[in-house]
Amino acid sequence: MEPEIDTLIRRADQADPAAADELFALLYHELHRLAEINLRRAGSAYTLGTTTLLHEAYLNIAGRPDVAFADRSRFLAYASRAMRGLTIDYARRRQATKRGRVLEITLADEVGPTDETLRTGEELERLGDALNQLAEFEPSLVELVDLHFFSGFSFTEIATLRGVSDRTVQRDWRKARLLLQDALLGDDTPVS
Repeated sequence: MEPEIDTLIRRADQADPAAADELFALLYHELHRLAEINLRRAGSAYTLGTTTLLHEAYLNIAGRPDVAFADRSRFLAYASRAMRGLTIDYARRRQATKRGRVLEITLADEVGPTDETLRTGEELERLGDALNQLAEFEPSLVELVDLHFFSGFSFTEIATLRGVSDRTVQRDWRKARLLLQDALLGDDTPVS
């Protein structure tokens, strides 16, 4: 299946709309899982649904002719980043309409917030800004954060996607966490 996905990614990169649609259909369930995890991690059940987020991310990706993906890992990381961006934009819009009051966030699956959940739209915005700063000099670390934190991939899965060892991924994760904590200026929101 992996060679088929790589072939579809290459064809989609060459502006083949049929390949892009087939790729989306083939990866739909995995992308849906990414959207669920992304919303859960962001703590943003609001009224934004998983399917809506997934379809908006697809439109975002499909609407960018200058974006190319070398492999499945980069495609999934980009999809996760698109979902993160849409979630942050949604949180900003919600925050703008509710100025002066803290957002109450409940999770769609009725599980209470965990230490891993960002509890307000403002926290999500700050993390998004910190990730944008990090992307300027360490884009691979931002890709790792998108895959692990926002999309729920394990270190082993990420290592397999990237063709590196688990230890390399774990070392990069520690580096990303330290740089993000620095960027957040001592923020006590853990990035797990």
